[in-house]
Amino acid sequence: MRRALWRVLALAVAAMLTSAGGRALAAEADSRTNPMLQRALKAFPQADANGDGILTMSEARAAQKTLLPAGQGIPARKAGAAGKAKGAASDSAPASSPALAAASSPAGSTPASKRAKKTPAPAAADCPTPTFADVSYGPYERNLLDFWQAKSDAPTPVVVFIHGGGFVNGSKDKIRSSPRVLIQCLDHGVSFASISYRYRTQAPLVDVLHDTARAIQFLRFKAGEWNIDKTRVASYGGSAGAGSSLWIGFHDDLADPDNPDPVLRESSRLTALGANSCQCTYDVTRWREIIGPYPGEAPRPKADESAGPQGDEELGAPDEPGAPTDEKSRKELDMLGMLTPDDPPVYLYSKMPNTPPTDRGHYVHHPKHAIAVKEKCDELGIESVLILADTPLPEGKTPDDVMLEFFFKHLKVD
Repeated sequence: MRRALWRVLALAVAAMLTSAGGRALAAEADSRTNPMLQRALKAFPQADANGDGILTMSEARAAQKTLLPAGQGIPARKAGAAGKAKGAASDSAPASSPALAAASSPAGSTPASKRAKKTPAPAAADCPTPTFADVSYGPYERNLLDFWQAKSDAPTPVVVFIHGGGFVNGSKDKIRSSPRVLIQCLDHGVSFASISYRYRTQAPLVDVLHDTARAIQFLRFKAGEWNIDKTRVASYGGSAGAGSSLWIGFHDDLADPDNPDPVLRESSRLTALGANSCQCTYDVTRWREIIGPYPGEAPRPKADESAGPQGDEELGAPDEPGAPTDEKSRKELDMLGMLTPDDPPVYLYSKMPNTPPTDRGHYVHHPKHAIAVKEKCDELGIESVLILADTPLPEGKTPDDVMLEFFFKHLKVD
């Protein structure tokens, strides 16, 4: 049975890549329109890296590397297919070639800048054009954001989308393929931003999280020019984007009034935050006490402090390489430990079943992560909403609708 499920995911990728016009089809395909990806999403819900309920081709290909047994990886493209993109390994290279080996090897063994770049999902037909696109908010190549300015004479609130992808893939362009939240914000007079950030193959995780906070500070820095109300800022995301929002929301204010960089003088605090399929802490040594044993019998190797940035497709088991081992690092990555009564209201959503974890994706996105945050918020008197897979929703409402109602309440939007 398990082998049959593996084949669903493998065949979904293979069918797209070996069909006529495979590159174009792969770039456009997702589970809303492609039956094979629909089957793959049903068989492997954890392959949906950002937890938005849509399995894209890039997510399916990334899932192959972590979910499928050895020997069932992404098939080589047939000779004669479209050539490689600039700076990327050829998709038609044989599986044993150094180019393809580098592109499909575990992240971290090859710098991200050297790996084949994934084609972002195409923008939906109804996605508005950003007012400002590809704006650099920091010194690094991936410190980019898009901004949609709501029409208003008065300064507007802003909602910030932080993409998921295990801190090793994804981009700000994700929102363009599923722009419903973006459109609803603009319709209610709320400006919107979507950000990219460095991967943890490029920098330590704590520095990546500081990237996401800097984006919030940058938006406040641009408040006068972009008509933003600095006192009304919310962020949300799925998986890594959810954890990033929790980290920004629960961390002490990063504003440094005397910093020579004017962006870093701004506040990083949030008015409200949303977390979809979150991790409650990036001190993964705590996961065993919160989630329970990691699924599987074989113990994993102990963390190596000198290993540097790790590149597994998701943060993994508590005893996996890359887990923080010194107390200072663990504290700086522990969102649960940062929570204090003055932290912002929290919306939490988890679609995974609240059952013993069956695999890595289930473990990383287990609802006990969200439940732990909710329980801590209740203990501290912080307003929070938790939607689980079996939580009844108001008729005609989606989890995103409930999140936006929560945001609009706290952003004081009519």
